[in-house]
Amino acid sequence: MSSINDSSRGRGRPREFDIDEALDRAILHFRKHGYNGVSIADLSGALKLSSGSIYKAFLNKHNLFSAALDRYMALRSARLLDIMNSEESGREKLRRLLVFYAESSHASEGRYGCLVIVGAVELASTDEEIAAKVSSALEGNQKRLKDIILQGQNDGSISKKVDAETTARLMLSLAQGMRVLGKTGQKREDMMAVVDAAMQLLN
Repeated sequence: MSSINDSSRGRGRPREFDIDEALDRAILHFRKHGYNGVSIADLSGALKLSSGSIYKAFLNKHNLFSAALDRYMALRSARLLDIMNSEESGREKLRRLLVFYAESSHASEGRYGCLVIVGAVELASTDEEIAAKVSSALEGNQKRLKDIILQGQNDGSISKKVDAETTARLMLSLAQGMRVLGKTGQKREDMMAVVDAAMQLLN
């Protein structure tokens, strides 16, 4: 667990702060307000750190966002890997993955939104570094979906008539679309109904 000294706004002794805790707070703030909608002063309040400490640790807002995006993707990838490594059928794995996205797309969690989408919408068209990270995240998710579909076809839980590549892209579009809808306020039952409809495409 890494930590960095905080000068406590120039007064008193420096104190240690946990970098992962700071990034987790940054993730929530960027998810809620976007990239362009926040300043270092805003982040100082959200992270409970002085502006000087943020600059010392990350140099600028862009680097802080990039580090937060890395942590966000790593945490979610770990959750998805748990699903991938389960002993369930391909069909059940795919349902659990879609439910994971649906659970992230309603109530307060849904309103926070997805940090990958923030990067895609606000930065990817002009920022090569963020664009590469966003592309990597989406390509990785699509590959997971395709692998699950292929497993389902091999174990008989998903129809072999399904085109794995196209359906994986469709499911990725569906999952990311649910995250966008979540920002507008959605009911859990409505998101789960979307999952049920999507599963019918595998018959």
